[in-house]
Amino acid sequence: MSVLQMQRINLCALKKNRKAILERLQETGAVEVDIRLEDDSGYVCEDVTSLRMTFEKNVRTADRALEVLQQYVPEKKGMLDSLAGKPLVDKDSFEKVVSCKESYLQKAETVIELDKQIMAQRANIQRLQNQIESMIPWQGLSVPLNYSGTRKTSVFIGTLPGVRSLESVYGIFAKDDSDTEAVDAEIVFQDKDFTYLAVICLKKDAQKVEEALRTAGFARPAQMSDKMPGECSEDFRQEIEISKSEIERLQKEIEQLAPERQNFKWLSDYFRMRADKYEVLGKLPQTKNTFVLSGYIPVVDGQKIKDELSQKYEAVVELEDIQEEEEAPVLLKNNHFAQAGEGVLASFGLPAKGEIDPTCIMTVFYVFLFGLMLSDAAYGLIVALACGFLLKKYPRMEENMRKSIRLFFFCGLSTLFWGIMFGGYFGDAVNVISRTFFGHEVSIPALWFVPLNEPMRMLLWSVIFGLIHMYTGLAIKAYMCIRDHRYADALCDVGFWFLLLTGLVLMLIPSSIFASMFQIEVVFPEVVNTLSKAMAVIGAVGIVLMSGRAKKNKWGLRIALGAYDLYNITGWLSDALSYSRLLALGLATGVIASVFNQMGSMLGGGIVGAVIFIIVFLIGHTFNLAINLLGAYVHTCRLQYVEFFGKFYEGGGKAFHPFRSNTKYVDIKEETRA
Repeated sequence: MSVLQMQRINLCALKKNRKAILERLQETGAVEVDIRLEDDSGYVCEDVTSLRMTFEKNVRTADRALEVLQQYVPEKKGMLDSLAGKPLVDKDSFEKVVSCKESYLQKAETVIELDKQIMAQRANIQRLQNQIESMIPWQGLSVPLNYSGTRKTSVFIGTLPGVRSLESVYGIFAKDDSDTEAVDAEIVFQDKDFTYLAVICLKKDAQKVEEALRTAGFARPAQMSDKMPGECSEDFRQEIEISKSEIERLQKEIEQLAPERQNFKWLSDYFRMRADKYEVLGKLPQTKNTFVLSGYIPVVDGQKIKDELSQKYEAVVELEDIQEEEEAPVLLKNNHFAQAGEGVLASFGLPAKGEIDPTCIMTVFYVFLFGLMLSDAAYGLIVALACGFLLKKYPRMEENMRKSIRLFFFCGLSTLFWGIMFGGYFGDAVNVISRTFFGHEVSIPALWFVPLNEPMRMLLWSVIFGLIHMYTGLAIKAYMCIRDHRYADALCDVGFWFLLLTGLVLMLIPSSIFASMFQIEVVFPEVVNTLSKAMAVIGAVGIVLMSGRAKKNKWGLRIALGAYDLYNITGWLSDALSYSRLLALGLATGVIASVFNQMGSMLGGGIVGAVIFIIVFLIGHTFNLAINLLGAYVHTCRLQYVEFFGKFYEGGGKAFHPFRSNTKYVDIKEETRA
């Protein structure tokens, strides 16, 4: 378990080698670029914004083309194909596609344009359907909507708000003492909002009739046509069919471009790498003939990269130690087991400057406590086999996902171990199945004890494991203090707490409270009792006197701060009781499993009983496994973040982000270099 030591790399090279050096650094992925140069150094940065934006635009074009292809010609993927990771492609094959990038980019633009045309046709269909709907109320009209009358008559076709009777329509013209000789109205259609009508009158009365109608809220149709409404609707339907045929033609053209999907992916990754390179290029200070670059590199890679760049590109490369006030990015290096827990640590925060990497110790406790919480051998075996299968089947799985699944694989093995120790195999399924279907109860005895039968014993061991967990956190804090030669901090902030807590625990064990809770009576020799009291007193006095030691001669303030720190003993009690969740979740797993077993066996033996039992068994235990897996994951994380890390670890380190080929769709197989 370690944080890789970083150093700063500074490079100065000829401008003609700039492209080759950047591409090589991008291939190795070993340097995080971090330019630090004085303003008056004489170097300037080249403005490559337009080129970088062009590359980013091309990335978006390729990605959009892939989205369109996925919409119209979806790839067939299995449920677990997302775990397969990015395929590894040969560099020569990749460069062959790149050499025709303009052609493939044009094809991607064609796919996008075809999709735009389809969207336009669909919008046209929607518009036509709206027009057909608008014509529905006028289907009973025997003249075109734009019909205005004859040589001696005028016709007004439109709507009035609300529901109106024919009498109320005629009443509109009776309100004005008009001289209209003849007005005829016909209601064509009505709905809850409008009355659709046609009004005919003599030409000489047209102005008065129109004024009366407009006063009542008359409005002409939005769609005017010289054809009958039925004919208009039929024309619209024919246009819809034409648009649908056009959509089918465009979709076929898109389908014909589906074989280019892989090329579009490679094109996207190529321009993505180019955009990343030009982002770095825009930060490089340059002169007419030279450029400089600086950043962070792991010490293990520093000399190798320096030698290669110096020899191949005649670059001047300098490696220097990180300055005291400088905080370098964090890159973890752990063994195969500990790597599985790096995701849990990263969720809390990477080690800050001066902190150790607790991943290995944390992962040991994580796996240990996870198994205690789930504690069913059958569940553990299922989890371990499922995770092992995925790890074996998908060797190119994304790294963070691989670490998470590997962590659950180890947690499954831990659950299997604790399930055997506690005698849990799908709860009490062995007992229930043998008793119900075979008439003779068979059980697999626990190697240690059954928590359901002895919950207080399980609670005792949960607290013991919790104390070990928290003591380990304190021990790590002491180690860090001693490593940094802060011996006073090791004694005052750790040593006195060890004395106080250990003394209190030793005082509690032989007490009547402990005996009544756990039904265990322990008698220590008198010397141990005296020693425990002395340890508690020395620890408490030391905390009161030394916690505020930064205030030096201000003894009143020191004692007040020390007393406040001593009050934190309640926090330790709370933390210790937090480990009762080991009991709670372990019991929950067993109880819920037993309930489902009992429910499945309610119909007894026989074929019907067996079928019902299998159904209830599968559904119930799937639910129980899922909900308790989630509970074990969440609560185990909490025990690490609060009870364990709270003793010595703050986090807050900045992750190492090297300049590398950040592809989305494929990984490129690099050439082997001598």
